[in-house]
Amino acid sequence: MDKILILDFGSQSTQLIGRRVRQLGVYSEIVPGDLPFERADLEGVRGIILSGSPASVYEQGAPTVDPRFYGLGAPLLGICYGLHRMATDHGGRVASLGHKEYGRARVEVLADDPLFARVPGRSLVSWMSHGDTVADAPRDFRVIARSEGGLPAAFAAADGRMWGVQFHPEASHCEHGMAVLEGLVLDDVPEGD
Repeated sequence: MDKILILDFGSQSTQLIGRRVRQLGVYSEIVPGDLPFERADLEGVRGIILSGSPASVYEQGAPTVDPRFYGLGAPLLGICYGLHRMATDHGGRVASLGHKEYGRARVEVLADDPLFARVPGRSLVSWMSHGDTVADAPRDFRVIARSEGGLPAAFAAADGRMWGVQFHPEASHCEHGMAVLEGLVLDDVPEGD
């Protein structure tokens, strides 16, 4: 059975992410974010989602992910904290905004990318809820969307298997959020070698 594995870092919307995936007709399994790779049931995993978290990646004791999940070869999407975790783990830098960005924010899509292939037009009204941002993208990642305030809103890895979004596509307030999730959950994203 195909499934999306959701690594939960304590977000209050993790269950909602799982529900949205199931609404797309794909089974989702939610597991602790710090689950050791060798203890994960990886049979049938067609994609991985790293959830949000109330933590900041630079705080002592911040949730971490077993790095072997990145090398699994399945498409991977980091949402909010999941983006920050992925960026930090790949050599990027996350910094505090000094204020929280909360609520609706327009996002401009900058590049053609499979993650946004089902989103009509070049923009969407997103739902933000964060106090940190990726200040420096990891090497081999590119910014594929920006918020109206000029902040990075989405990244893609050069290998075409990893993405991160600063916004919450699972939120009902996020315009075309389901279309973004469809880009990971339903589309045939190329798998790694």
